[in-house]
Amino acid sequence: MRSKQAGFSLLEILVAFAVLSLSLGVLLQIFSRAMETTVISQNYSLAITVAESQLNAVGVDLPLQPGTYNGTLDNAIDWNIHIDQYPTTLWLGDSPQLVPYQVTVVTSWRDGGRRRRVRLSTIRLGAP
Repeated sequence: MRSKQAGFSLLEILVAFAVLSLSLGVLLQIFSRAMETTVISQNYSLAITVAESQLNAVGVDLPLQPGTYNGTLDNAIDWNIHIDQYPTTLWLGDSPQLVPYQVTVVTSWRDGGRRRRVRLSTIRLGAP
């Protein structure tokens, strides 16, 4: 009488471990990429917030006149404001009443070996 073997062979176990390790490797890459994308997204959100706050400062903390201003936030995000007179003037009667200025804010930061930038621009009306 022959006895039946029960269980798995060594080859079957090795194949199962190989499939498991490949699956785990793929999952680790997916989670790693998701974490990297989350960090990049947070940096972009912070840069946009800084740019919007600098745009809001023009005309309040910074004069609305042609010029360039720059600074750094927490040694991480550099910002640069460029104010230039727009090529047209609004005339009401004989003298100019309002002068449009183009205000551009560029924020930049280093992400690994790469330099990333966000650029916001608007037109503000000011006194001549």
